[in-house]
Amino acid sequence: MPKYLTQKEAFVKCKKEGKFIVIEEIDRDKIKSTLNIAEADTESANFLKKNLPKQSNQWNSVYKLYYDALHELAESFLRLEKIKIDNHQCLFAYLCEKHQELGFNWDFFEKVRTKRNGINYYGTPVSFDDWKEVELQFNLYIKKLKEEVRKMVYEYEQSFLEPELRLEYKNKPAKIMKSKHLSRIASEKGVINIKDICR
Repeated sequence: MPKYLTQKEAFVKCKKEGKFIVIEEIDRDKIKSTLNIAEADTESANFLKKNLPKQSNQWNSVYKLYYDALHELAESFLRLEKIKIDNHQCLFAYLCEKHQELGFNWDFFEKVRTKRNGINYYGTPVSFDDWKEVELQFNLYIKKLKEEVRKMVYEYEQSFLEPELRLEYKNKPAKIMKSKHLSRIASEKGVINIKDICR
């Protein structure tokens, strides 16, 4: 197994290796698609774990689905900052190091990352107890990242409005509308429905 690295050590190593890639534009369609996938992953995991016996080997699938959702949301969050990071450890190191205000715990990310790698690459199964140990924190982090992505997308879309409209929609959010495209107009004023893309 790879040697454990602290948050700072991982950040410095990833930076030296050029893992933090600056992108020129924010791909809204990709972010929407990634958010939808993350939502589907957690819904699938929640459906799967209903009435699942403690002895079942399907806790591996529950664990992986929640991990994938966490990773997908973290990736979307950083892409909104025009940062692309393909390596999972580097992604979480950047998130923790650059956004300490979010209160994320580096050791948690390392725990679930290495556990997920154990499932995928070393054939190490996850038990019910392994899942229960991280369930609460998984849910808290996923919820927090969803909120942050929602806020960042709103601010991004606001930047394209005229100043007087920004003030208006700051005090009067657009109605929630179900849409399959980010480019769909949420109101006659031309505001994208931010809440919709994060469903």
